[in-house]
Amino acid sequence: MTTQFKADPSEFLPAGYQRIALGVAYNGRHYHGWQRQPHGHISVQEKLEDALSMVANQPIKVMCAGRTDAGVHASAQVVHFDTSATRPLRAWTHGGNMNLPDDVAIQWAHPVEESFHARFSATARRYRYVIYNHPMRPALMDKEVTWNYRPLDISAMQKAADYLIGTHDFSSFRAASCQANNPVRTLHHLRVIAAGDYIVMDVRANAFLHHMIRNLAGLLMKIGAGEAVPEWAKEVLLAKDRRVSAATAPPYGLYFVDAEYDAAFGLPQQSIGPHFLSPWMNV
Repeated sequence: MTTQFKADPSEFLPAGYQRIALGVAYNGRHYHGWQRQPHGHISVQEKLEDALSMVANQPIKVMCAGRTDAGVHASAQVVHFDTSATRPLRAWTHGGNMNLPDDVAIQWAHPVEESFHARFSATARRYRYVIYNHPMRPALMDKEVTWNYRPLDISAMQKAADYLIGTHDFSSFRAASCQANNPVRTLHHLRVIAAGDYIVMDVRANAFLHHMIRNLAGLLMKIGAGEAVPEWAKEVLLAKDRRVSAATAPPYGLYFVDAEYDAAFGLPQQSIGPHFLSPWMNV
């Protein structure tokens, strides 16, 4: 029996096609974000579609769980595509990776029913924002973490974060260019975790607004540096005005680390990234 899930009806499969889901990781440093761009700007979507099209010997278009901005990374992006080409799953992973640049990699491939949609079937999304909190800038992690040289008070940051949990109008944390019709989102958790010299913001929500996490990070770092009290987070939230909040944090420390789906889809599970945090974090 086919299980029914929320999906865009226009995405249902035509006769003779199958739907494949992929797990994809990428370093976003050299890309103008996930989404295919005009005027020659390179995107992750473009590279992935080109690689899969070579395997399928036909044009492939992919849909993702959550679009990421320029400079943002992913350890567990989920995408799907439809194709009439018959290939073993190994062809999509190994063949796809052979055609991809070194900073983009397919982690797994899994056939799914037509009701699956990488974006619309996702019940939650999770990101981690990684701050290198050290007096000296990092060399080996350049553009992979955000550097903050000021000692940050984690307890103050967590107290501020607690004011933001729940269902709220997050207008104070959306970019001016955000195209979402509704600024209300449900923030399931916002944890501030020490991991050696790193401070990690672990954020899970039903969905996010444009620049929402980077704006949350900017606010929490300002509070952590002692420039504002934790209660200011609540004031900013209730103001529903982006102009009263802190500056937007850089994109480099932001990682898309999980998209959640109904277990009936049977998608492979993997540990929450990014990989260099594994010695400290296993949640």
